[in-house]
Amino acid sequence: SKDAIVEQAKRCVKCMECLRTCPNNLPIMDAVNAAAKGDLSLLSSLYDQCIGCLKCESVCRAKLPIHSMIVWADDVFERETFKIRSGRGAIKDTEIRAVGGPIVFGEIPGVIAFVGCANYAYGGRDVYEMAEEFAKRRYIILASGCAAMTLGMYKDEEGKTIYERFPGSFDAGGVINVGSCISNSHIAGAAIKIANIFARRPLRANYEEIADYVLNRVGAVGVAWGAMSQKAASIASGFWRLGIPVIVGPHGSKYRRALLGRSDREEDWFVYDARTGEKVYCGPVPEHLFYMAERKEEAIVMIAKLCMRPNDTTKGRAIKLSHYIDLYRKFYGALPEDIHLFVRTVADIPITMKDEILAFLKEKGWKEKTIPDPTLLPRLIRRRE
Repeated sequence: SKDAIVEQAKRCVKCMECLRTCPNNLPIMDAVNAAAKGDLSLLSSLYDQCIGCLKCESVCRAKLPIHSMIVWADDVFERETFKIRSGRGAIKDTEIRAVGGPIVFGEIPGVIAFVGCANYAYGGRDVYEMAEEFAKRRYIILASGCAAMTLGMYKDEEGKTIYERFPGSFDAGGVINVGSCISNSHIAGAAIKIANIFARRPLRANYEEIADYVLNRVGAVGVAWGAMSQKAASIASGFWRLGIPVIVGPHGSKYRRALLGRSDREEDWFVYDARTGEKVYCGPVPEHLFYMAERKEEAIVMIAKLCMRPNDTTKGRAIKLSHYIDLYRKFYGALPEDIHLFVRTVADIPITMKDEILAFLKEKGWKEKTIPDPTLLPRLIRRRE
């Protein structure tokens, strides 16, 4: 009861051990002291950001049940009822055949997978808002494990969860729960199936060609916003070695690793044109393979950016650029400074932004570039000149 929380809070000895050990640096001691005076609002406000690790309880000199106090102060059991789409398992071959072409050509702007543990730096709403933003923009949203549950915990003004508002099909604007965290293999499997079914890349002993195909053609991005254990890091490694960029949240800095590209080094961004064998500049797409974002706004803009691929058609690149530019303006209030790196021909420019972007490109001294049939593997060149 609330009275019991107040009585427990009065036992606090103000040692500050809870504050020192909290991975999210939450003001636990201040909240407990406020509760001792009858004000439970600060204690209640900690619930969304608390990850339930119980480290505060393990070091508390007064042996307070701090996590239980946070939960009961928020009346969480009374309000936390929500609907979540059941874990569906693998993406079917028939679904891949229906959307493989639009994904590879860029007409479906991207496939975004939300995975990882519930170790969120600022609460789970960040994950929900990122998924909602891209579902509205008709990206395909996949989710697994804790991330899939988190998506269902927030409701709109009508009291509906994201699963009730968006379809569950593997298609533009769909929000799919593939299952538990070990179902991440179904997400990687969808990318592999695109290479196998749509491009007829053999599966057996052919990882290199499949990864080459995914990196250059499949606009997919993984987001492990609450990455916690080394298991989560190993899953991210499996995705980026397949050619799928991964973005982690603020706690991802603790991995002490990153795979960052240098967009200013033009020599790093050449691919073979499989039609001719020539080396062609394709631009920094995708620019990074393992990236840590501090805030959801930074992550949202980076997701849109990392969905671009060398194989995008002019229509597909225009769609992806329109989302990237729109999101950059929404959160940063300006035009991205690197647009010229992603525009290959005038046809790539979103038609509603054409005049403004052409003026920007002129300032940068931009020149048209070849759109290749991209590969990094010389053996896949069909004709040499």
